[in-house]
Amino acid sequence: MIIAVLNGPNLNLLGTREPSIYGFETLADIEQSLRQVGDELGVFLEFSQRNGEGELIDCIHALRGRADGVLVNAGAYAHTSLAIRDAFAATAIPFVEVHLSNIFAREPERRHSTLASEALAVLSGFGAFGYELALRGLVRALARD
Repeated sequence: MIIAVLNGPNLNLLGTREPSIYGFETLADIEQSLRQVGDELGVFLEFSQRNGEGELIDCIHALRGRADGVLVNAGAYAHTSLAIRDAFAATAIPFVEVHLSNIFAREPERRHSTLASEALAVLSGFGAFGYELALRGLVRALARD
């Protein structure tokens, strides 16, 4: 099983970017933890981080027919990008949306996810551990199909 992990804008700055909101773990720390979980679950993980909306869409398109599922933290694009939602709908790749912070307890403009209507699930507010929870849930959901 191949699972892609896509991270959006500014997530390359994790660890130093507003640690009171996003924590002190870096994106590399999260990827290392996920690799261990992936090994445990017997899945291959592929990681990408892009700051541009079009670049994320290109990544999603490139996964069509290759990846069994996706974990995506689209960052701020989760709240605004119909194009990313449409890319997931067009490619029919199952995905779980991940947010480090609890988006529903934040500013009003962050309390809505444009991606959620296409997602298998949304994990929000568990910090970096949310990625592990999302991976385990996605693998379990895909194994049932």
